Amino acid sequence: MDRRQFLLHLFQSGLAAVNGRCCVYAALRGRQFSAPLYLVAIGKAADSMTAGALDAVGSQLTSGLVITRYGHQDSPVYRDTRIVLLEAGHPLPDEHSLAAGNALRLFLASAPADAHFLFLVSGGASSLAEVPMAGISLANLRMLSRWLLASGLPIDAVNRVRSAFSRIKGGRLLADLGGRRTDLLLISDVPHDVPEHIGSGLLLPPLAGTLPALPEQFANLNPQWPLPQVEAGNVSVHMLATNGQARRAVREAAAGAGDRACVHADLPAGDAAVCGERIAEFLLHAEPGLHIWGGETVVHLPEHPGRGGRNQMLALAAARRLAGRRDIHMLAVGTDGTDGNSNDAGALVDGGTLQRGCEGGFDAADCLARADAGNFLEASGDLVYTGPTGTNVMDLVIAFKSGEAAAA
Repeated sequence: MDRRQFLLHLFQSGLAAVNGRCCVYAALRGRQFSAPLYLVAIGKAADSMTAGALDAVGSQLTSGLVITRYGHQDSPVYRDTRIVLLEAGHPLPDEHSLAAGNALRLFLASAPADAHFLFLVSGGASSLAEVPMAGISLANLRMLSRWLLASGLPIDAVNRVRSAFSRIKGGRLLADLGGRRTDLLLISDVPHDVPEHIGSGLLLPPLAGTLPALPEQFANLNPQWPLPQVEAGNVSVHMLATNGQARRAVREAAAGAGDRACVHADLPAGDAAVCGERIAEFLLHAEPGLHIWGGETVVHLPEHPGRGGRNQMLALAAARRLAGRRDIHMLAVGTDGTDGNSNDAGALVDGGTLQRGCEGGFDAADCLARADAGNFLEASGDLVYTGPTGTNVMDLVIAFKSGEAAAA
């Protein structure tokens, strides 16, 4: 197995450890529910998580509502007549996101008073289902989402903004539950695995904090902040899968192949390009072996961004520093199988990436400035496509440094 295939194999090992279907099945296997069971799944991994619930407790299920991103369907789910499957927009909400939000509230209202709810929530839920505050149009929501995506704000600040304009986020959906018993099963796509930040905290009281200043273009909107404090009531929270689990699985797979692997705490910088440069600089001076990072960077987008996302930006920035090295390969990928506005998961770069992309007619510095890393990496042949993965635990960076001569 060559080095590129080896890194992709390790990535698949990480994904297997946090697969939504497997994690939910393990959490629910053997459970017996004494009340009518109603399922709600929202997020990019909603179908996969629902499949796991069907495997474990499907015979007990009364009804279900699944809300996921376009193209993320899973056949065991859409073939089950008890389940309504809806698709909506991501990363920007669309008219189907508003329809899904209303369908969610109606589903909760129509369930009996003694219903037991299973909520399966993964990353992407924030844009897939929404019920905006009165006076907030879909156009307002999309403009706000575009600004948030380009702002580089941390996830807690992003969620405060989202919740300030929503009737269901920041714990507001708890009112629709009416105190009924609920198991909330989570796949974490947020730093430090804070439950309240996953899916903008539909069923958990909001965390305290200050609403970030909004641009003048939103001056006519009226954010409701701080949110009223609510009690979680009968909601039991279960964290099923995290980035840390995926990193450990990658390390174990590497060890099984006889390679020394080091799991680092988190990605070393918030900005994607800066992070790529720092990782590359570290690798230039590191001992031979495998290095694993995880987390999520941010990108400050220009007015008219090109193709790609944070992993492609990180990878291209690293490739500039690694140019000419034949001993280092680095994979930067989103565990959900998507990266920014592209359908690629990320990129796998090496010492020849820069030359290949330049020969294809692209300039790396220009592509980074225009947030157009994807087109450069397509020309260099380094994009990685996986399709939907059935999970979403932020990003992984896996790098291998061999012991051979650094340059030809």
